[in-house]
Amino acid sequence: MELGQLKPAVKKQKRTRVGRGIGSGLGKTSGRGHKGQKARSGGGVRRGFEGGQTPLYRRLPKRGFKNIHAKEYTEVTLTMLNKSEATEVTAESLLAEGIIGKINDGIVVIGTGAIEKAVNVKAKRFTKTAAEKIETAGGKIEVV
Repeated sequence: MELGQLKPAVKKQKRTRVGRGIGSGLGKTSGRGHKGQKARSGGGVRRGFEGGQTPLYRRLPKRGFKNIHAKEYTEVTLTMLNKSEATEVTAESLLAEGIIGKINDGIVVIGTGAIEKAVNVKAKRFTKTAAEKIETAGGKIEVV
């Protein structure tokens, strides 16, 4: 095969040339219909425009706000802590074992379920019941 014999892998479609006579099938109005805003160059309306009627996004009331400084903690239950093999439980160890999916701003241990073994837990926050249950099971809690 010579260099001059190479052909493109996909056949290129020719660009449609509009406004080039009635024989082309797209002459005169070039497929834009007759007159009006949509027939003009740059014509058409912006996204969300409803013909001058007050648009939907302005008719609906504003509600609430999003606190950009809010901390998003990953919740860990005592039942999840039971699944952990480690005696020193941290957010990283839970992530490595696949017990939690991701660590946002840290983990918060909540007192759902029961804990059957003594573990040392390091977390950002603990609920009162979680702290009590861990300590009665013989474990320790540490706020990091």
